[in-house]
Amino acid sequence: MKNYLHISNAEFGYEKTLISEVNSNLKLGEICLLIGSNGVGKTTLIKSLLGQIPLLKGEIFIKDKNIKDLSKEDLAKQISVVFSKGEIPPQYTVYDLIAFGKYIHYPYYFKLNNDDKKEIDQIIENLHLSEFKNTYLHQLSDGNLQKAFIGRALAQNSPIIFLDEPTTHLDEENKIMILKLLRNLAENKDKIIFFSSHDWRIAKEFADKIWYVKDKILQHGISEDIILSNAELAAPQIFNIHKNFVPPKISAPDLQKELLYSFLQKNYQKNLSHIHFSFLNNNWNISSNNQEIIAKKFEDIIDILTNL
Repeated sequence: MKNYLHISNAEFGYEKTLISEVNSNLKLGEICLLIGSNGVGKTTLIKSLLGQIPLLKGEIFIKDKNIKDLSKEDLAKQISVVFSKGEIPPQYTVYDLIAFGKYIHYPYYFKLNNDDKKEIDQIIENLHLSEFKNTYLHQLSDGNLQKAFIGRALAQNSPIIFLDEPTTHLDEENKIMILKLLRNLAENKDKIIFFSSHDWRIAKEFADKIWYVKDKILQHGISEDIILSNAELAAPQIFNIHKNFVPPKISAPDLQKELLYSFLQKNYQKNLSHIHFSFLNNNWNISSNNQEIIAKKFEDIIDILTNL
């Protein structure tokens, strides 16, 4: 399939370069996750793709047309956007906000037809917002407000959807629901879904590609390739809370290792290097000074370590 979004030799930034020498593409039907530390230029990149910030160098093309040559209306027909902090229109209900996405295709005074109304109702149902359909936006929780702004973007029916932190303020159930919805749009509606997320460990499960901004370079490719080529993404997150804590030797899968490390350092501010933990058959085998004890739960480990 032909590239729909194409970036050529681009440099992103303001007075100085934040991301340099970007050459990348996205096709219709692909979902791409943008990740990177705060301040590396992710929002700048998104705003540049929207034509809101000029490139320092290079070109951006949508459907073989340079975005410099597209009017604001043409860009709006190509790209719908959800920023993490949307301005709340006064006296708008959930239905009003989502319906507003339709007016990019009509004059503001134009009335929605029956097909438009059915589509808006379907979006509201898909986002689990039916009970809030006529609720004013300022009365919504942060999570439901975020879903309403996503609904507006869906109603716009553009081939590309940009979302800046779309799962912010959402609980785990709603994060998964939104990510599944975006995945379904990419696969079944042939859209490019491009989104940034701090919840990337969940989001990566739904993304075909990752754009990773690091050291002013945009790494881009299949999600799993990007993760495996960057140790900080592939390794479990292990932090040192107490300076007196020395971890034991741990032989376990990454998840169990990370959880055990977290558990031990919260409960033991001492040297545990003489102890070996190994995870076998859903149990912890604990070895120390020629003793070997089995723990089924983390709760059991407290008593065992007290007596070792």
